[in-house]
Amino acid sequence: MRANSLLVRAGGKNILVDTGNGTKMSTKQRFIYGLEDGDALSESLGRIGVQPEQIDLVVNTHLHFDHCGGNTHAVEDRIRPAFRRARYVVQRGELEHAMNPTERDRASYFLENIEPISKEGLWDLVDGDAEILRGISVALIPGHTAHMQAVMITGGGKTLVFLSDLFPTQHHLSLAWIMGYDLYPLQTLETKRLWIRHAVAGEWIVVFGHDPDVHAATLHEHNGKIEFSPVDLNR
Repeated sequence: MRANSLLVRAGGKNILVDTGNGTKMSTKQRFIYGLEDGDALSESLGRIGVQPEQIDLVVNTHLHFDHCGGNTHAVEDRIRPAFRRARYVVQRGELEHAMNPTERDRASYFLENIEPISKEGLWDLVDGDAEILRGISVALIPGHTAHMQAVMITGGGKTLVFLSDLFPTQHHLSLAWIMGYDLYPLQTLETKRLWIRHAVAGEWIVVFGHDPDVHAATLHEHNGKIEFSPVDLNR
């Protein structure tokens, strides 16, 4: 699977949604999770001419290591924010839980991705649904974690929504297909049911958090089944 991020250019700003696994994992950790060498996020941004210092806002859907690992990087013997001009947006409840996780999910939270942002005072914390910039808002989508958030971008008569681990891949469009990582699977079920209904009715573009083949798609219902049509976000 991929750790998909989304770059949004709006209001003269560069907004980055999720930052992937980052580059700080040990050789053993990279082997365990099957991670390739290199800095995929920086390389992807570089291909379209965006440097880390040009990112104005980072929005983390939640703080599992595969969604915020690129928040920070190693500089000599210190871990520092990777996007030094950016503010970082996350749900207050997610940050509080990340700092004190349970035995069930503590392996998903790496403090080195989180604490340097706190030390630099770069968090912008939100409580529930909120507009963070004109045309860009966040909304709670609980289930995977209690405070995971979707990111919605509206403009030009269209809506795009980054649903992170609610729909990690195209295969998770089926209501019953829920990841074993989800802390509250029955809540995930109801959240999926609600957001699929909204996405179909609104003809939204849905971005999958981990799909290696289909990064984004529109959803539609056919004979009682949810189907998708891929969308190329680079067009």
